Amino acid sequence: MPAASRRAFLRQAGAGLAGLALAGCSSGLGNSPGGDKLTIGFVSPRTGSTAGFGEPDGYVLDLVRKAFANGLQLGGKNYAVEIVDKDSQSNPQRSAQVTNDLINSNGVDLVLATSTPETVNPASDACEAAGVPCISTNTPWEAWYFGRGAKEGQSSPFKFTYHFSFGVEQFHKTYATLWPQVPTNKKVGVMWPNDADGNAIRQSLGPLLTQSGYTIVDPGAYTDGTNDYTSQIARFKAENCEIFNTFPIPPDFATFWQQAAQQGYKPKIAQIAKTGLFASQVEALGPLGINLAGGTYWAPTWPYKSSVTNLTAQQLGDGYTAATGKQWNQQLGPSMALFDVAVAALKATPNPKDKAGLAKTTSTLKTDSSIGPVAWGTGPVPNVVATPIVGGQWISSAGRFPLEFVICENSTDPNVPVAAKLIPYS
Repeated sequence: MPAASRRAFLRQAGAGLAGLALAGCSSGLGNSPGGDKLTIGFVSPRTGSTAGFGEPDGYVLDLVRKAFANGLQLGGKNYAVEIVDKDSQSNPQRSAQVTNDLINSNGVDLVLATSTPETVNPASDACEAAGVPCISTNTPWEAWYFGRGAKEGQSSPFKFTYHFSFGVEQFHKTYATLWPQVPTNKKVGVMWPNDADGNAIRQSLGPLLTQSGYTIVDPGAYTDGTNDYTSQIARFKAENCEIFNTFPIPPDFATFWQQAAQQGYKPKIAQIAKTGLFASQVEALGPLGINLAGGTYWAPTWPYKSSVTNLTAQQLGDGYTAATGKQWNQQLGPSMALFDVAVAALKATPNPKDKAGLAKTTSTLKTDSSIGPVAWGTGPVPNVVATPIVGGQWISSAGRFPLEFVICENSTDPNVPVAAKLIPYS
């Protein structure tokens, strides 16, 4: 990513979604005759604006707690493992609060955090300040690293916090590979909101797409919660934008997309992000959700398995459906991967109760996980591993569920099988 675009991204990387409340829960499992115990905190959004990300976390936690039922053998000792999970409520203040509770009240040895800057960044900051190791995922790495105060070209200011996730460059590569599968005039109408994500995308992804030969038609930032998009739709129609891209909160996209259909705007490619990650969000749109293009950072067809549970991606997805009756959710992969990475770090640390030692081990850790290999020390910046996101599409299905997400490109991870070619939305 060009330095100027990255700096612009950072200025906008920040937070601000509010949500509802749900208390965290704790489960201490495992036997340890010597009394040795490890306590792991887990912070994710189970309620609030980004609750879709936290939907499968209860299932993942159940699997992990069962895997730890007889303790964890580390350095010749058997440690009981207690997992204390907390709901960030999709709110940065709440995320910081519950993380500090984990540190001060529960005495955690390690914190795991996932899903959006609103949850991950405050949790990471609290751990960094307290000298407690934290491993996080599923937030664009630029927002996590630079958005928390790191400076390009300078040494990392972080000693205890480590992150693995996709970034803006992965989005750009995915779009630049996916979109040519449908012939278009390369004019992209964008709906990027006036919030942290939207403004960051405008100033970082926009220039990258322009460099790839796309013309960006941007009617300007809109306010979250807007209920009339007539002027934006008219602009897209007037300029014949055959590609559409947006990073909205789910309710806003539903409103916009219904109005676009009523007013006759039907692009050849409709690429959505932030919303449309989960089947329930797309199904709620009815027929208008069919053939929407999206991205995924994990799916049951990924060729990896969990080192903690030994479940393949397919087994993880199938098990979730069998246990809940719900369609697989892509957050299953990274939430499980957090524990894969955590256990690898604990095993590689001579004394897993040594917080500084555990953090140092993580800084050069190389291991496999549910989402694939994770290796710190290889860039793009210290404390960060950039992971894949691949492009695909929601299509009609004759199976148990009305929609199916098919992968249409794998430019950021060639090991992921491609199932179909992108077809036009309209």
